[in-house]
Amino acid sequence: MNSGYKRARLIYNPTSGREEMRRRLGEILSLLERGGIETSTHATSGEGDASIAAAEAADRGFDMIIAAGGDGTLYEVINGLGEKPNRPPLGILPVGTTNDFARALGIPRNLEYACELITRQYARPIDVGRAGKKYFVNIAGGGSLTELTYEVPSKLKTMIGQLAYYMKGMEKMTRLRPMELLIQGDGIEDIHEEIMLFLICNSNSVGGFEKLAPAASLDDGMFEVLVLKKCNLAEFIRIVTLALRGEHFNDPHIVHFKTNRLTVTTPDYAQLNLDGEYGGTLPCTFTVLPSHLNIFVDQEGKAHY
Repeated sequence: MNSGYKRARLIYNPTSGREEMRRRLGEILSLLERGGIETSTHATSGEGDASIAAAEAADRGFDMIIAAGGDGTLYEVINGLGEKPNRPPLGILPVGTTNDFARALGIPRNLEYACELITRQYARPIDVGRAGKKYFVNIAGGGSLTELTYEVPSKLKTMIGQLAYYMKGMEKMTRLRPMELLIQGDGIEDIHEEIMLFLICNSNSVGGFEKLAPAASLDDGMFEVLVLKKCNLAEFIRIVTLALRGEHFNDPHIVHFKTNRLTVTTPDYAQLNLDGEYGGTLPCTFTVLPSHLNIFVDQEGKAHY
């Protein structure tokens, strides 16, 4: 335990994960207090609010920021910190419907254990992706499929979780359409193809597909990029089945490479998905910012989501 109290700003989404955070706030504050962390709170009130709160906390010189919510809350907090010269270390309490990033870092779903990781204060530096003027930690994607996730109303997402994504997904399946894309990256030949989707992975935990980009690492200064070329519905379903088992890399429809910077352009209209949130449209340049944030994790790497 570090001597002396540390000041933390806890930014939480009161509607996250069936409102678990709201119910357990008092208990969490006393766990942190007992661990030497004096915590003030900010309940988010709407879209973009967590970004403003995180930026303010950095400006006010808090020793750490704690983000409680799902990937959406975390995405906003990271966007609030991304530009700041002083970025306090970040603790995560995964109480969202989807917590891909917490899963990638082995941050426990059990809030008592997650608080314990924060009070131990072992921080690991991680890479952050920049997409234009926005930031992401897990994944950036584009294509006809990635537009599914942010069409799911958040209330529905909270109630039925992952199922909401898949239901929307099945509905959209019949509308799969390829788009023309030019991908230019450091250390790769230009890719000019009709594609179904592209995924730029910073971590290996993507929408519950643990084996989609197994070599993606949060601290290697590189993105792992997957491009799915034009295919029909039957081929698409076959590739998804392979991807669940991690056997998709040899499929001729898949282009797979690592780079620390790439630019994606298209004559079509293409939305971007950053960590499951709407991230604007193409064209866009994606860059890795190595060791840009410090996150509290288990020192031995024993904790599991």
